[in-house]
Amino acid sequence: MGKELKIGVLISGSGSNLQSIMDACAAGAINGRVVCVISNKADAFGLERARKAGIPALHLDHRAYSGREAYDEALVATLREFDVELVVLAGFMRIITSVLLDAFPMRVMNIHPALLPAFPGLHAQRQALEYGAKVAGCTVHFVDCGTDTGPIIIQAAVPVLEGDTEESLCARIQKEEHRIYPEAVRLFSEGLLQVDGRVVTVSA
Repeated sequence: MGKELKIGVLISGSGSNLQSIMDACAAGAINGRVVCVISNKADAFGLERARKAGIPALHLDHRAYSGREAYDEALVATLREFDVELVVLAGFMRIITSVLLDAFPMRVMNIHPALLPAFPGLHAQRQALEYGAKVAGCTVHFVDCGTDTGPIIIQAAVPVLEGDTEESLCARIQKEEHRIYPEAVRLFSEGLLQVDGRVVTVSA
């Protein structure tokens, strides 16, 4: 077992994926620990999850900064205070700029509730239903400057059932999110991910 990976998590909401990653760290499934949780919203429930786990929980209000780049500079400074090695976006409803990506190259992960490259952006489950897709799912990917366009790490498929609503499909996809996001972080923590252009491979 190598050095423990220091993980910083950015959230805007309830933090259910944050919880799945904290649980996996606590169980020893990930050779790492969440060292800080940052939210742009003071009332994000994920901050309470972090506090209950004894993890520093910080509110950085994006409205206090002159623009996206200035906000990301503050994020980078805070993440570096905690020596973060991997940045995990877990329902962080902000567009990330090159300021953050250049500070953590191929070390920023996101999860999206669709099988990318299908249905990027907001309301992915609604997009899938309106399109008549028969299979939906979720994708963990490295973040680049595009919208949900970074190299794909891991995906999980979920069938779209007759009579599905946006809420019911979301609930089934979330179960898979909670499974594959910790797995992607585990692979990173063990140094098993290699990126060649758009292709991510897992070492044996």
